[in-house]
Amino acid sequence: MARVLVVDDEPGVRTALHRGLTAEGMEVVSVGDGQSALRAALTGSFDAVVLDIILPGLSGYRVLEHMRAAGVDTPVLLVSAKDGEIDQADGLDLGADGYLIKPFSFVVLVAQLKAMLRRRDATLGRTGQRVRLGGLVVDPAARSASYEGNAMELSPREFALLHALASRPDTAVAKDELLRLVWGDAQAASRNVVEVYVGYLRRKLEAVGAGHLLRTVRGFGYLVGSGT
Repeated sequence: MARVLVVDDEPGVRTALHRGLTAEGMEVVSVGDGQSALRAALTGSFDAVVLDIILPGLSGYRVLEHMRAAGVDTPVLLVSAKDGEIDQADGLDLGADGYLIKPFSFVVLVAQLKAMLRRRDATLGRTGQRVRLGGLVVDPAARSASYEGNAMELSPREFALLHALASRPDTAVAKDELLRLVWGDAQAASRNVVEVYVGYLRRKLEAVGAGHLLRTVRGFGYLVGSGT
């Protein structure tokens, strides 16, 4: 039985999610403010967290930030009425595993929760293969990337995006496929979030002289070339 922490300041939402997730066979604990959410989450005793962003006391962003800083890697699904690409990118870059825009379908929320739990089980203790494309080296075990010996400082999502593309050299990868590879689910974020992160990654590649490796395939997706 999965143990889920539900965090929302609206009593009606908490009650509905508590009843619905319990009916799905999950054990649910509900809280309504950021401080209570952080205290509960830092115990590490939950299998997943459904976390609203706008909360009294401490925002969902800060709760998530403190969790990851403390080494708590419990999967987190952010929920918010904020529907901007930057809002989604910010939350995912802080370490969220998914982002759902209010109002949302309960069926979709359950599907995302179950997908997060499956991904965590399937990927526990596993890393990808080290990739070398000319001067570009991407090493998942060390979580490092460099070009011609120049290290790049990448966020976790930027690194995952680079590794996903570099692992398929000279092959165009669709945005929906990148959502599955990097965010774990095509519904975890929007295609526009992929575009935002590609922009972040492109600037960091350009800073070390490797901007030419990342190419846009218009109307489809992106590829990292071998540089030859």
